[in-house]
Amino acid sequence: MRLSPAEIAAALGAEVLAEGEASPPRRAAIDSTAVEPGDLFFGLRGANRDGGEFAGAALEAEAWGVVVGPAWRSSFVTHRVTKDEGGSWVFAVEDPLAAMQSLARAWRRALGAPVVGVTGSVGKTSVKDIARALLPGRVHANRENLNTEIGLPLTLLEAPDDADLLVLEMAMRGTGQIAELAAIAEPDVAVITNVGPVHVELLGSVEAIAAAKAEVLDALPAAGIAVAPAAAAELEPHLARAPRLLRFGPGGDVEAVEAKVAEGVTEAVVRTPAGERTFHFPFAEAHNLTNALAAIAAGVALEAPLGEMADRAANIGFSRFRGERIELGDGIVLVNDCYNANPVSMRAALDHLASLGAPRTIAVLGEMGELGPGAPGFHREVGEHARAAGVDLVFGVGLPARDYDPDELVADPGEAAELLVARLGPGDAILVKGSRSAGLEAVAEALPLLMESA
Repeated sequence: MRLSPAEIAAALGAEVLAEGEASPPRRAAIDSTAVEPGDLFFGLRGANRDGGEFAGAALEAEAWGVVVGPAWRSSFVTHRVTKDEGGSWVFAVEDPLAAMQSLARAWRRALGAPVVGVTGSVGKTSVKDIARALLPGRVHANRENLNTEIGLPLTLLEAPDDADLLVLEMAMRGTGQIAELAAIAEPDVAVITNVGPVHVELLGSVEAIAAAKAEVLDALPAAGIAVAPAAAAELEPHLARAPRLLRFGPGGDVEAVEAKVAEGVTEAVVRTPAGERTFHFPFAEAHNLTNALAAIAAGVALEAPLGEMADRAANIGFSRFRGERIELGDGIVLVNDCYNANPVSMRAALDHLASLGAPRTIAVLGEMGELGPGAPGFHREVGEHARAAGVDLVFGVGLPARDYDPDELVADPGEAAELLVARLGPGDAILVKGSRSAGLEAVAEALPLLMESA
């Protein structure tokens, strides 16, 4: 982190209680058990514990420094360590989380690399993954789901000092949270993948969700560019706030004018304001082609060469549990898409399952969370969509899954895996999908083992 200790202290708004080495820290950390030499540990306040309690353990692990709140200031005032003694830095602040966010913003500015901010109801992680692969240069992006008010600053503070571009996924659960993340990331390009009934329990309506996602537009600089769907629905009234706008999807500025799928590869002719190019994507899902168009639009906004993006398409890989394809033997295919679920992503996954051309398709579906009072209706519509798409069997996992009107309803993922083993036949294609709270990754993990022992 190419900032001096004095610059770090200033960005933190900290009182320096102890001085350490003059060289900068390696990264930020919030888990004292994972601290390595060179890390800057932040003692964040949690619901039940104050992370400052573990600052001493971080120092014992040779942390470069620690940041603690007021409750722990007195613990270090009488134990000053000077840099001549080879000790660590100790900073006291009013709010360690706010201090970490402030330092992340300072590091983002010091890097000077362009930032692509990605948000949306569904697809934002996939767009991030695709953009990380397609865009040229050294691209730094969120690991896993580090996309919250804690995860985003941690992601920024992991960025190497030679990063050419930052692709930052931004998640939200309520009003004002995207604005908070955008104030840290200061995006040059803002991608809004779509808007749907995700977190509607907390926000009340899809219109409110659209307004919350659109907060990212207000963080764009005068020369900034927003990337949004050609068919923006509830998002449309907000797009006038964008300094410049690029649309993706059918009829948009970036669209696939031809597309065909063969042997798990999508070949698409993509038309953009910068020209036209054929891409070969290592996936077969139609929704991931839409995600790829959003990522390409971000590249066009950054003036990335279209040909170079096309050449890099083979490098695309997705985060765990997102459409992971597992070959189980006897021609059986498992699509492990259990990272999260909502009505939009569920319908897209079911459509993909039905398109696989398997002799029989089976959907193992868990609850879709945070849908509010309308949850039974959303689940019922997804069950109806599965049958309309041609899915042969629907297994529901957990009591809320009864609203899918499944062919079989089981209590938990373990029972679901056992049922699958008893019912599977050669060539079957299986989709496993539900919200994280449903824990359906256990089905995907248990199934290969159960099949081996069957």
